[in-house]
Amino acid sequence: MKSSNPALGGKTFEQYQPGIQSAGAMTINGTINKTFILLALVVIPAVWVWDMFYASGIDTEGGLQNASLMYWLYGGLFGGLIFAFITIFKKTWAPFTAPIYAVLEGLFIGGISAIFEVQFSGIVFQAVALTFGTLFAMLVTYRLGLIKVTEKFKMGVVAATGAIFVVYLLSFVLSMFSVNVPFIHSGGTIGILFSLFVIVIAALNLVLDFDFIEKGVEHGAPKYMEWYGGFGLIITLVWLYIEFLRLLSKLRQ
Repeated sequence: MKSSNPALGGKTFEQYQPGIQSAGAMTINGTINKTFILLALVVIPAVWVWDMFYASGIDTEGGLQNASLMYWLYGGLFGGLIFAFITIFKKTWAPFTAPIYAVLEGLFIGGISAIFEVQFSGIVFQAVALTFGTLFAMLVTYRLGLIKVTEKFKMGVVAATGAIFVVYLLSFVLSMFSVNVPFIHSGGTIGILFSLFVIVIAALNLVLDFDFIEKGVEHGAPKYMEWYGGFGLIITLVWLYIEFLRLLSKLRQ
């Protein structure tokens, strides 16, 4: 099976057979526990960096009085990317690299959240509520079988996620040459519709993640895959949270 989440690739569990890892097999409860641990490791440094950003002072345009604090934000962003790729390619290291990834993502989220909050008061609480509300809704939808995870469904979500990645990558590269991709980053109708589309795709990735983890349990994956499954969910949740921040900021504009 396939998942558009890069951490949860289609062949991750193919090497495991049911019952082989019974002495230390992956479980649903174990994965849930690891996911909560990783969430805590995201939240704690996020709150710490948030406090530092506010203590330093941020103007309404998002500029810092102490620009050196941006090192925490960018360090968390790029450090998180590095440890994400390490975890993806070295799954057996997930019990060690996934927590490091979570801490680094917390540094990034704390900084970016503080900047958004100063510009749009109350936006962080709204984004957090929408993120976890979406997580709960998609989990219920998945458990009730309201969305069938077929091969066509997986291929559609994978294709849409890839297209979004290409658009964001192109936008980032062009921004380095002071060229802005029109409409999608603005508060106009096209920009808002684009953000809604991205949020829908991110939410559907949660369904694929749930299905992927369930298949891992069925295949008797080893215990360290609980950390890896939680890591994959954190990737999607961070993406969803950032997209909600972007959508809400466009609506405020």
